[in-house]
Amino acid sequence: MKPTIQKAINEQINAEIYSAYLYLAMAAYLESENLPGFASWMKIQAQEEMTHAMKFYSFAYDRDGSVELEAIKKPQTKFNSALHIAEETLKHEQEVTKLIHNLHELAVKEKDYAFESLLKWFIDEQVEEENNSKNLIDQLKLAGDTGPGLFMFDKELGARKFVDETAE
Repeated sequence: MKPTIQKAINEQINAEIYSAYLYLAMAAYLESENLPGFASWMKIQAQEEMTHAMKFYSFAYDRDGSVELEAIKKPQTKFNSALHIAEETLKHEQEVTKLIHNLHELAVKEKDYAFESLLKWFIDEQVEEENNSKNLIDQLKLAGDTGPGLFMFDKELGARKFVDETAE
């Protein structure tokens, strides 16, 4: 594996673990606001991000590379509302999309076809992640910041179950 690809994979593993950490911080805020369904939804997001990190981890070793873990930066922990969390989630997913696109550009530049193939899955995943975040924002705006609408939406979010889509 080329050193540029190796370095980029290690950086992306860090970014994916940071995403999990950020979503756990969001879940903690939601727990404190008595929104257990939305908190559960965010914990599942965190699990998904860890599976993404492990997909890059496994790819590195499948290609005779190595993994070097760096410190994870502290995530944002202060939020104003459930809607604020949904908006921050969308912003974060848009940043992750940029990272994935940059990785794809690197794979093309380095003519690393196996890495390109792996990244196709992540490109498709990011379309889904951004769409889910946009839907959350729209639905939270309809439900409102307090009251029965938010209560019902929180219950709906709590029904989500973790599915490891990376196992495909």
